Amino acid sequence: MDFKLSEQQRELQEIARNFAQNEMIEVALSIEETGEPLSKEWLKKYSEMGFLGINVSDKYGGLGLSNLDALLVMEEFAKISSAVAFPIFESCVGPVKAIEHFASEALKEKIIPEVCKGNIVVAVSMSEPNAGSALTDLTTKAEIKNDKIILNGTKRWCSGGGHSEGYVVYCKMSDDPGAKGIGAVYVEKGTPGMSFGQQEKLMGWSGIPSADIFFDNVEVPIGNVIVEADGGFKKLMEAFDLERCGNATMCLGQASGALEKALKYVQEREQFGKPIVEFQAVQMKLAEMAMKVEGSRLLIHRAAHNAQEGFPSIFESSVGKCFSNETAREVVASAMQLMGGYGFNKEYPMERHYRDVWGWGIAGGTIDIQKINIASAMVGKRFDQRK
Repeated sequence: MDFKLSEQQRELQEIARNFAQNEMIEVALSIEETGEPLSKEWLKKYSEMGFLGINVSDKYGGLGLSNLDALLVMEEFAKISSAVAFPIFESCVGPVKAIEHFASEALKEKIIPEVCKGNIVVAVSMSEPNAGSALTDLTTKAEIKNDKIILNGTKRWCSGGGHSEGYVVYCKMSDDPGAKGIGAVYVEKGTPGMSFGQQEKLMGWSGIPSADIFFDNVEVPIGNVIVEADGGFKKLMEAFDLERCGNATMCLGQASGALEKALKYVQEREQFGKPIVEFQAVQMKLAEMAMKVEGSRLLIHRAAHNAQEGFPSIFESSVGKCFSNETAREVVASAMQLMGGYGFNKEYPMERHYRDVWGWGIAGGTIDIQKINIASAMVGKRFDQRK
């Protein structure tokens, strides 16, 4: 068991850190002010640097590196803001990986290279007005008629909704109850019958659009099926275990970034004639924050390493996500307290970290759902929440 990063990984991490710190801080400030997502020009730069599809096969335009490599890059961008890290998240641990693993070769070749080039962003559309944690209650229906799929229904809380060019839509593809009837299809923005609601006004995540999606007899080719019912949902959830690691890494980035800023601040800020880092109470707080950041990183990296190029286990990914979701909130809150009024001021990034970090414990399966997943894996059975 080796906890050291390889020379290649350290070099990749350093490249990502330098780019994020030197190029993306002002961009993040602009996104926060305007609410506009990262521009296509920046996506092209990400592509040129190899930050899109890091762990996607080079056959489809990715770098062909490991899941851990992708998470290392993502953390460096998440230290700046969720918005500047989000395209990396979507291309490395989000719906693109489900397409790479499960879609037809024709669909892979159509979509994935365009993502890696920065030409399009693909979002996942799972939740519905009455199906969030109870995802198997979703009602969006996909009927296969001849060589077409007809979609009808409503989706909610789609990160990227209205902005992304493509959507991996979870839907009922048979009349079988629960998970057995669920599959997924790919839908391009602009397909007739597809429309979007107003952009949500969220506490954080400025620059990550979110909107309802409406499907009214939307027709897509039969080749757009990613996974069919009767086993498809299990595959989708396997892919989602990797997304949990990405979610956890977005939290880790907020926490590690907050710790770095607080550490610098307490060595510069003087009170009572000396830097405040000289006070024991501050030292204790820094140590507590560092332990939580290191613990989070180790749990995430364990899940990614053990998965190799496949998908992590539900136990390890849920432990990593749950721990990171909870501790990142604590670390960022402590960093804000250490920085006093400067932490509470919108002119500085700490209050953005604080607002952003809360969303990751809600998205991708809430903290409470992760604890149910963990307990289920421990006892070797799924608990029926309906009884």
